[in-house]
Amino acid sequence: MKNIISELQWRGLVHDIMPGTEEQLLKEMTTTYIGFDPTSDSLHIGSLVPIILLVHLKNFGHKPIALVGGATGMIGDPSGKSDERNLLDEATLNHNVEGIKGVLSRFLDFNETTPNAPVLVNNYDWMKGLSFINFARDVGKRITVNYMMAKDSVKKRLSGEGEGMSFTEFTYQLIQGYDFYHLHKEYNCLLQMGGSDQWGNITTGTELVRRMNVGEEAKAFAMTCPLITKADGSKFGKSEGGNVWLTADKTSVYKFYQFWLNTTDVDAEKYIKIFTFLGKEEIDALIEEHKVAPHLRVLQRKLAEELTVFVHSKEELEKAIEATAAFFNPKMDGLIKLDAKTFLEVIDGVPQAEISKSDIETGLDIIKVLNEKTGFFKSNGEARRALTANSISVNKEKVTEEFALSSKDLINNQFVLLQSGKKNYFVIRVV
Repeated sequence: MKNIISELQWRGLVHDIMPGTEEQLLKEMTTTYIGFDPTSDSLHIGSLVPIILLVHLKNFGHKPIALVGGATGMIGDPSGKSDERNLLDEATLNHNVEGIKGVLSRFLDFNETTPNAPVLVNNYDWMKGLSFINFARDVGKRITVNYMMAKDSVKKRLSGEGEGMSFTEFTYQLIQGYDFYHLHKEYNCLLQMGGSDQWGNITTGTELVRRMNVGEEAKAFAMTCPLITKADGSKFGKSEGGNVWLTADKTSVYKFYQFWLNTTDVDAEKYIKIFTFLGKEEIDALIEEHKVAPHLRVLQRKLAEELTVFVHSKEELEKAIEATAAFFNPKMDGLIKLDAKTFLEVIDGVPQAEISKSDIETGLDIIKVLNEKTGFFKSNGEARRALTANSISVNKEKVTEEFALSSKDLINNQFVLLQSGKKNYFVIRVV
């Protein structure tokens, strides 16, 4: 077997690893699982690392299992949380489970028939028939409260402010541990991976496997990857509009592409190792090329391209590149050619106001457009000064105080793009 651990280490994807894990992965095809909590009907880019780990496992000849937590989702993982999670109702949970299955199926082919074909499971399937008494006897008996209390996820909640931790959340690590035991028994799963905040839950699983088996049957391993952060310490995975999702209905392909394109130089150098499958030599060459001419943003462009193709498709990448070029081009030609859906994706997040079609039938004075009708400027005087300074554009054409907005200026028969200076955009919707 090729050494997957050395591959993950140079990419910065190894945080904690249990002794013997690397040797096991070198010895033979190893079944490995990672869990996904169904807190939403989609996954955001914070889930890209575990997805990428599963793909690396498959590429290195190991057998990946993606577990969707239909049962654990009913409780909520307390790891990294300061307050109790809100419990989801069954209909919402089922909807979320199906949504996550759909997302994972875009990255792994669960219909393969090869020996290391990926497997998709839902822990509700084996937890639903387990009685509380049997769970308490067979599982709870084997892990002491002292052991569970020593976990960071528990200690932080019990020592912090607030209402502490309910028994429901306290049992979470036991239920996740039982998942490992079940997959170990049914699929000979020997390794669980996850984020560094999952170390406590994962090691409870390895402990449970060891205590519920004997000899070679008691073999189990654990590995975590770092939680991804930005160089400035802010939370990774969020844009101004909130989470960056892996489905286009929640985050447009254009916005997804722009998120990676706008990464800082320091983060781009780290992210291109973590989030792409490019080889070390190619990445090192890209980093050197970027250092010579950072203004060309070679790293960011390659990162955005690779991730957009991986998550969406090559065709969607081409549309995103076309839309980017159209929006930032000093001419209007490209924007006019965009279909209404793509145009809406491009202007998503740009401040907007609505005006009536009747307002522009005879031509609407630009001062009124900038202030009274849209609020783009706070006063007529401010709008007039900007016009005098030649800093106002309508659909990327400079205008003067004599300009009047009319129906001939509409893009897609509905929109007008205002601009003040180089970076301040505003969109008028004509209804």
